[in-house]
Amino acid sequence: MPGVTIEVKYFNTFVLKKTLSGQYVTDQPIWNGSFGIPSTIAGGYPVVADTSQGTPFAIEESRIRGGFNNTSVDFSPRAYLVEDNPNASRLFSSIIYSGIFNSRTGVNDVNVFPVGSDITKSADPASGSIQKLYAEDTNMLVFQEYKVSRALIDKDAIYAAEGGGTVTASNLVIGVLQPYAGEYGISKNPESFAVYGYRKYFTDKNNNAVLRLSRDGMTEISSYGMKDFFRDELNNIDTNAGAGVVRGAYDLYTDQYILSLQQSTVYNTNTTYKTLSFDDSINGWTSLYTYQPDQIFSMRNRFYSFKNEKLFIHNDTSVSRNSFYGDVQPSSVTVVFNPDPIRSKTFSTMSYEGNNGWELTTLASDGTGKDYQSLNNVYLSTNDSANTVLSYIMGEYIINPANGQAISGTPTGAGVGQGYVATFGTKNPPYPRLHAGFDRKENAYVANLVNNSPATQGEIIFGSVISGIKGFYATATFTTDRYTDPGGEKQLFSVATDFFSNNGY
Repeated sequence: MPGVTIEVKYFNTFVLKKTLSGQYVTDQPIWNGSFGIPSTIAGGYPVVADTSQGTPFAIEESRIRGGFNNTSVDFSPRAYLVEDNPNASRLFSSIIYSGIFNSRTGVNDVNVFPVGSDITKSADPASGSIQKLYAEDTNMLVFQEYKVSRALIDKDAIYAAEGGGTVTASNLVIGVLQPYAGEYGISKNPESFAVYGYRKYFTDKNNNAVLRLSRDGMTEISSYGMKDFFRDELNNIDTNAGAGVVRGAYDLYTDQYILSLQQSTVYNTNTTYKTLSFDDSINGWTSLYTYQPDQIFSMRNRFYSFKNEKLFIHNDTSVSRNSFYGDVQPSSVTVVFNPDPIRSKTFSTMSYEGNNGWELTTLASDGTGKDYQSLNNVYLSTNDSANTVLSYIMGEYIINPANGQAISGTPTGAGVGQGYVATFGTKNPPYPRLHAGFDRKENAYVANLVNNSPATQGEIIFGSVISGIKGFYATATFTTDRYTDPGGEKQLFSVATDFFSNNGY
């Protein structure tokens, strides 16, 4: 339908109706419930041709028929609202609520904000902006940048002279805000919030803390052996510039709080991140994961994540273990051996209890301190380290009786015996199987430690001609291999080392 521009004043109302080429028609509406205007009386009206319907339109005034010297159309009633401050203002620490919604009675006043009513509740602006609201039962939690408070909803608390508290029904929608003890808030990371039962989890970047809010109040769970870690990681996340996020969710499948610290949110790029889990049953951080989710959440006892616009389900036994988003990475466990800490020791063997498939990838002693090297004008620290100890299968090899030589050099290049045992180990008589890595004895895996440290000043012998490593303590990292039962379960129950004191004391 072709358009037409009509200049009107203020709140004048006009109706657009079709005109008829013949007599007035009363038996059937022709447009929007209107029977139209006969063309015989449409003279003097602006008429616009309707090429699609073949019937023109006429403009009819809603009050008086406009004509020469006739009474002009007046203004319709208008509502006036005078504001003392007509400029927009942002109340970053205040809450405003609308009317009620009741689906049973058909009342829907969620878009009604009467200025004459007390519909605002303000928090302390010194505690920063309100970042998140969470309602449970008859309470509402208010998370500000530097403070967490609670308020009654639809009820008001009054206290008697004896100090006892009672709750009475009232028309007060939000009660008095009562802050929790402790100067903790949610900073500007409401995406870190997660809830399970009566426990709420969130981070406070301003205090470099991860917090749990439960019936016993606020608890800093980042202090359970991870305070230095979160101090460094949360400091590296710049949420003000929008370059980093802190994503949190509760994994209903494993009953753990999952937290992903991401220093950048650039789409589809390899950014620095740490994803880890907290277990309330032991009050400790149990694992670091090798995946960086875009979003994480739980639903119906399962844990899900989004990555690159794709939805993934976690803890699925039909998928190989250590596989996230199609990328397979080994698991690793790092332990510190520090027996008799005031004595220098030599660590000679390593053992563990668990499943086959673990190898000792690194083993190093503590540093000797900073020694000045005048040639390069630098300070250097030295320590002892050991060779990698292969897993039980990857270190397996056989001896050829014809020449007494070990058969080694696998097609993958990962071990000295993989791929040859199946062929030569079934000979009659079978060739003996030996192990260059962990050997199995009495359901435990053991291995000698071979030193691979470079020579240092004052040493008579060094490197592979000596066994064990020297130091006050030793740090060992155990890692799963890629060839022992790929995708299967590999448990590590305990690790141990044999050592003896140096210098006879």
